[in-house]
Amino acid sequence: MPVPVPAVITCIDCGGPATLLTEEPEDGWHLGDRLVYRCRDCLDRWDLIIEPDDLLP
Repeated sequence: MPVPVPAVITCIDCGGPATLLTEEPEDGWHLGDRLVYRCRDCLDRWDLIIEPDDLLP
């Protein structure tokens, strides 16, 4: 079952907005997929894996 992911997260380093760079797969996001974000302020890159704990209740 596809899961929702945020288009923007907060950068852990500077607190700026980090936007999703990875294009959504045709069948949606699933557990184990890699998400790549880039912070607009400090340009740090964040690679995150969708895990069960990330799902909202």
